[in-house]
Amino acid sequence: MPTPQKAKHIDALVENFEKAQLVVLANYRGLSVSQMQDLRGNLRSTNAEFAVAKNTLTRIASERVGIEIPLEHLEGPTALMFAYEDVVAPAKALSDFVKSSRVLELKVGLMEGQVLDSGQIDALASLPPREELLGKLVGLLASPMARTVGVLGGPSRSMAYLLNARAGQLGEANAEAAD
Repeated sequence: MPTPQKAKHIDALVENFEKAQLVVLANYRGLSVSQMQDLRGNLRSTNAEFAVAKNTLTRIASERVGIEIPLEHLEGPTALMFAYEDVVAPAKALSDFVKSSRVLELKVGLMEGQVLDSGQIDALASLPPREELLGKLVGLLASPMARTVGVLGGPSRSMAYLLNARAGQLGEANAEAAD
């Protein structure tokens, strides 16, 4: 039976697991306090948070929400990154920090019930930002409509050019006849 303090910590982890779109477990051994604060600041701007948790409490909390974390990833000092909205920006911030610090080591990621290895987390981090992807989607949706309008407007535009040219010819013919 967990102590009241541990029970509160488990409840907080359960809430974070339920809200998060992406969870990444990392080995933070060797990370200084200032590096940890820098990482937390970078993640906070992407609506994500970085927390240290005991492995047993993490396991209990994840089981309560139906997430199975492979036990080999719950060994050693473990920190959790919870991304709540966009998953690409926090993954990119974490991946960039891993590359620059060379101390933080990604263990595993969890997204929509799928277990992601560090390579898949890096691939996720390499995706364009959410806003850029939405812009591309809008462009793809608008492109066929713009082409359809152009095709439908083509015959009427051609007819207008034809009538304008014919009117010009008639105007020239009338001008020559008047001379």
